[in-house]
Amino acid sequence: MLLKYLCTFFKICHNEGINTMNLKQRSSGVLLHISSLPSPYGIGTLGKEAYQFVDFLKDCHVKIWQMLPLNVTSYGDSPYQSPSSNGLNYYFIDLRVLVEKGLLTQEEVEACDMGDNPQRVNYGKLFNNRIPLLKLAFSRFDKKEKAFVDFVNKGEYHDFAFFMTLKSLNGFAPWYQWEDKYRNYTPLLEIEMRQKHSDLYLFYQWTQYEFLLEFNQLKQYVHDNGIVLLGDMPLYLAFDSVEAYKYPQLFLFDEKHNPTVVAGVPPDYFSVDGQLWGNPIYDWDYMKKTGYQWFNERIEKNLKVFDLLRIDHFRGFSSYFTIPFGMTNARIGQWVKGPGMDFFKDKTDLPIIAEDLGDLDEDVYTLLRESTYPGMKVLEFAFDGDKDNPHKPTNSTENFCCYTGTHDNMPLRGYLEQLDEQALSSYRNDLKEQCKLYDVDYRGDDVVSLCLTTCSMAYASPCRFAVLPLQDLLALGANTRMNLPSSLSEDNWSYRAKKEDFSEDLKQFIQSNIERYHR
Repeated sequence: MLLKYLCTFFKICHNEGINTMNLKQRSSGVLLHISSLPSPYGIGTLGKEAYQFVDFLKDCHVKIWQMLPLNVTSYGDSPYQSPSSNGLNYYFIDLRVLVEKGLLTQEEVEACDMGDNPQRVNYGKLFNNRIPLLKLAFSRFDKKEKAFVDFVNKGEYHDFAFFMTLKSLNGFAPWYQWEDKYRNYTPLLEIEMRQKHSDLYLFYQWTQYEFLLEFNQLKQYVHDNGIVLLGDMPLYLAFDSVEAYKYPQLFLFDEKHNPTVVAGVPPDYFSVDGQLWGNPIYDWDYMKKTGYQWFNERIEKNLKVFDLLRIDHFRGFSSYFTIPFGMTNARIGQWVKGPGMDFFKDKTDLPIIAEDLGDLDEDVYTLLRESTYPGMKVLEFAFDGDKDNPHKPTNSTENFCCYTGTHDNMPLRGYLEQLDEQALSSYRNDLKEQCKLYDVDYRGDDVVSLCLTTCSMAYASPCRFAVLPLQDLLALGANTRMNLPSSLSEDNWSYRAKKEDFSEDLKQFIQSNIERYHR
């Protein structure tokens, strides 16, 4: 019933022009997370620079702004390892808006140390200094404001606020390290925490309230300028999440509330140990018995925030790799059949893009066809001398989204700079051949020219959508990589763009490609 309503809702929205782009037309986008926007206060926000970026996209005739998950980050700073499936990242609240509302002074904002590197987010300083600043703002907020009271009573972010209250009381340690009176969830504990620590609980509710006020205003501006938001929903949740803490029935846990198996991917050409993600695995049998209610509601919440939704690790719905809990790598594990089309049978009209990368089999391809969702083609993988490479434009069709790379890949220039001469020669030769077929100007053999030519190839490809990371459009190198999977580093998730990156030259490059290739 829920998904039937959602499908009808999106048809109505599109007919009424709420989503201003025809999702069946060729179009282009830019991938840049909120955190990567320029700002004077340590991290990109929902404030002035976000609006300036929308203006830039409009001037370029770009129709899609792709973001990464907007979830609160925790250990490892990853939006894919959040303490809540729907808790929104309060670091993105714009401090200048709080000054305008009289909740902070400019002097208080300026005195807060949030990092001094305009090209890197310093999450440690944000945690230690920005959160107290937000609490100061909340102390001046009228908690009896009717809109806020109604927001709290609606309960949509209750689990997030309750869990973050407990985390605060336990020094932000993961829930499975808390003392017994907190570690073992009960409804009575929930009532006690909300009453005994109401100010802390309401603070976390307010972060969501303020975030949504700012985000919804930005989203309206995005729509007013003929652009849509493409978001990202991780398949898995963190073990240290309110869902794993409060709803263990959703996961394959033992009687001690420990995972029996965890998620990852097996060894491949790129990694001899595979990738050990460590996320708990869903109990899909339980999910099916409930009509996939929890997951349906999760998709509904995401599609209230975004216009289009990329589902990360889509192949996990076909089959997923399980690793015994306690292993230190992903060498030992097995593939298990997922819910498949039974999960998606009532969702085929939803505006979803499937992240279908990785080790795929025929079952995944079948699921893609039956769901009708666009899959992904990544040109960084395409030009290796193999004429049957599925990422080559000649092996692509309309129902795909073409990328030069993703947030998990090395930026294209960095990738090219680390290739040996033989692999680089194959890349050049393959790219030249594809350029001839798609009327793309081959700019030259140096890595910057190869990057820009590859960007043009993405626009020229037969895929319906072409979404390019800003780093590739600027031909930036390895030091601008967004994330190295299965690693912990201050470089992960911390890349930030500079104001001067959004130049007239870049605008003209994007415009000319969009016009030439009818996007």
